[in-house]
Amino acid sequence: MPETPVIAIDGPTASGKGTIAQRVASTLGWHYLDSGSLYRIVALRALRTGTDLGDGGALAALADGLAPRFESGRILVDDEDLSDAIRTEEAGNAASRAAAQPLLRAALLGLQRRARRAPGLVADGRDMGTVVFPDAVLKVYLTASVESRAQRRHKQLIEKGFSAIISDLLRDLAERDARDMQRAEAPLEPAKGALVLDSTRLTIDETVAAVLEAYRRRVAA
Repeated sequence: MPETPVIAIDGPTASGKGTIAQRVASTLGWHYLDSGSLYRIVALRALRTGTDLGDGGALAALADGLAPRFESGRILVDDEDLSDAIRTEEAGNAASRAAAQPLLRAALLGLQRRARRAPGLVADGRDMGTVVFPDAVLKVYLTASVESRAQRRHKQLIEKGFSAIISDLLRDLAERDARDMQRAEAPLEPAKGALVLDSTRLTIDETVAAVLEAYRRRVAA
């Protein structure tokens, strides 16, 4: 097992991977990386500055020197709290488009890998197990039906005070899934040897328990 172990949890939008990854990290006493927030931060910067989401070089420049701080569940960039701003559907769709740019992915790779610190890291995203941490001790591909993901996303948005329509979310999720899975650079797919876990009918506690049990079996082996 690597000196500083990583559990990589990948999966489509609203599959619950962020919640699961945070719970697993907390249980193990490890660090947590929300890689998707990095793309969302860059996408939000692009939207605010009118930067073309198809211009990889310009997006990479926006990512230059990015140093977000994750404090008590909040995401701070240059002392601005972006926790809610990056969770809008507009920011999410923009992030999905921006993430297809190889230059941006390359610009963020080092930042993501530097999150690996003792005693361990739980990282969630779309290419954590395939590209960023190919030596992860455990790779998980967390998925759920698009209907259940839309319902979860709707609940999240309503709780944050955003308006949302289920039919629109279903369409947006399907489109985002297609972009993420069909992009040429680091497409969304299960890593080789990954535990594929469908959480459609599982509670959060049950899903966390399944990931922890899989990790303990890997360590024991």
